[in-house]
Amino acid sequence: RPPVAVSQAWLDAGDQRVKPEPTEYRNWWQIFNDPVLDRLIERAYRENLSLRIAGVRVLEARAQLGIAVGGLFPQTQQAFGSLQYNRTSEGAPNFTSSILSYWQSEIGLQAAWEIDFWGKFRRAVESGNASWLSSIANYDNALVSLTSNVANSYILIRTFEKRIAIARENVETQKESLKIAEARYEYGTSSQLDVDQAKTVLYNTEASIPPLEALLRQAKDTLSVLLGLPPSHLTDELAGSSDIPVSPTEVVVGIPADLLRRRPDVRNAQLQAAAQCAQIGVAKADLYPAFSLAGMFGFGSSDVGQSNLIDIFQWKSRTYQIGPAFQWNLFNYGRITNNVRLQDARFQELLITYQNAVLSAQQEVEDNLTAFLLAQDRARLLARSTEAAKKALDLAVLQYRKGIKDFTTVIIAQQALLNTQDNLASTLGNISSSLVGVYRALGGGWEIREGKDLLPTEIKTEMAKRTNWGKLLAPASYNPPVFEEPKSLIRLPDW
Repeated sequence: RPPVAVSQAWLDAGDQRVKPEPTEYRNWWQIFNDPVLDRLIERAYRENLSLRIAGVRVLEARAQLGIAVGGLFPQTQQAFGSLQYNRTSEGAPNFTSSILSYWQSEIGLQAAWEIDFWGKFRRAVESGNASWLSSIANYDNALVSLTSNVANSYILIRTFEKRIAIARENVETQKESLKIAEARYEYGTSSQLDVDQAKTVLYNTEASIPPLEALLRQAKDTLSVLLGLPPSHLTDELAGSSDIPVSPTEVVVGIPADLLRRRPDVRNAQLQAAAQCAQIGVAKADLYPAFSLAGMFGFGSSDVGQSNLIDIFQWKSRTYQIGPAFQWNLFNYGRITNNVRLQDARFQELLITYQNAVLSAQQEVEDNLTAFLLAQDRARLLARSTEAAKKALDLAVLQYRKGIKDFTTVIIAQQALLNTQDNLASTLGNISSSLVGVYRALGGGWEIREGKDLLPTEIKTEMAKRTNWGKLLAPASYNPPVFEEPKSLIRLPDW
């Protein structure tokens, strides 16, 4: 594993709400205690199409690994056979034989085996094996993204629903204020200005609802696609709890070094580098002579007159060849050397990509953790502000009724209440979304596939009808790797 810069502790480790103890992130969304969210994630895991694509790519990589393994065996294997009729003209120059025509036939097998003297094919297998493991890590990363995207979409839906409900409640309150202003105007105790100001506030509040409804619809459309459904209202899927999911105030984050073992994208970056490292060995093998063993065994015969294919299978008609050979691309040294350099440059690029993935992972955790903690602080202040705004509005309306204050005081109080309530709802949604971001950054959620196949049965059945997949479509659990610190994620194949 290449060296990477890893912090010893999180920047907010001193906050009592941040717990460094190791924990299990398998079903992290259950901390919200929302059965609707649990059902949505379970359905997305079964039906999401992007996840199925990632599962098929695991099969692609496994088939590619099989191609690499084939290089360890005779690379050229073929059967041959021919039946030819030959005739010579009597006037042909220097022709002395009395045989003018004959049949010639042959049949047999031939093979050529390039011996893996320099480890070319073994390195190719190593590269293919790492690529296969990388595709599994990519599937895990897709699953991490899926669970967090479903949770975020659900939180957005509940947040927009709450904000719309708040706006509609304020519309009703402002309608009552408009009635008071109209009544006072009719009795001559206030001017038309109060009525127009009340209408302005009311209409502005009503105008804020359609944009929120548009955002709600977009969030539902996003969730529909994640569930493998066409855009819909999701009435049945969202039936149940309608509140913004409430997150706990504490979060267990472990230590930064855990990211190297848990996050699938970090594992994927390391495995891609390992696969490319093996490609350097494949390229270097071309610098040296390739030794091979070629052979042929078959039968052949020549018949005058009519062809008699039975004669060809007589033991005396056998023919065979066997011998070593070698090939050395001496005059392609420059091209081969530059190919080695190319593979090495790609390897170095992937090493840096891995190091960057580790740094980015730490940044994501820090950013979301800070957002989670500060959003809680903001929510506490907004809750106090909301209570004060409600009291201020009640007092402003009462004083306006009695003629102590003008309508401007009511307007200010109404706008303050709407803003604080809307900000509080948005912040509560941000708290939950930030916590989702923390668990996504920690790489949680992919463990739910443990003991399960990566593709549903109907997909594998459809593929088996088109192509002979052998044992590759057999049920396979692809158990998560056991992370023990100094051990590499690269493991040799079983053959």
